[in-house]
Amino acid sequence: MGNDFRDLFGDWRPEDDGTSASGGSSRDPEGRPDRALNEKEVRIVNVFEVDTGNPANNTTFVLLRDNYAREFKIFVMRDVAMAISMAMENERPDRPYTHDLMKTILERLGGRVERVTIDDLWQETYYAKITIVASNSTFEIDARPSDAMAMALRFRAPIYVAESVLEATQRD
Repeated sequence: MGNDFRDLFGDWRPEDDGTSASGGSSRDPEGRPDRALNEKEVRIVNVFEVDTGNPANNTTFVLLRDNYAREFKIFVMRDVAMAISMAMENERPDRPYTHDLMKTILERLGGRVERVTIDDLWQETYYAKITIVASNSTFEIDARPSDAMAMALRFRAPIYVAESVLEATQRD
């Protein structure tokens, strides 16, 4: 079987073109390939809860808007909705929420959130990355968009969305 691979690809190795064996960038430990995102900055309009008449069945979402007035919703869990809402209103909880704790840890280690990018939408699920700068290095960390937005607000970092994601949200 090893010779079959060599017959097809010769001496070529995956790292020869800047990608890892899993097909992604060598800088991306999750192995996702680099691609042009044509990102647009978005702002959080607000956090909303849809009242279904039964509080246990209520849903919460974050409404985002770009500079062209395109809006879309990302449904989030209630605890993260509260964390986002509190950060938007510059409220501090009595005890740190998880995102406040993460901010304190990053700051004490000399890091900061530079930006958040919502870079994919697949089967009605959004995907995001948090770009962190620490010790003169930049790291991209996969995250749920809700957690990424909560962190961006705490660091006053911009939030970007891939144009393909924005376009997909407008078709629905």
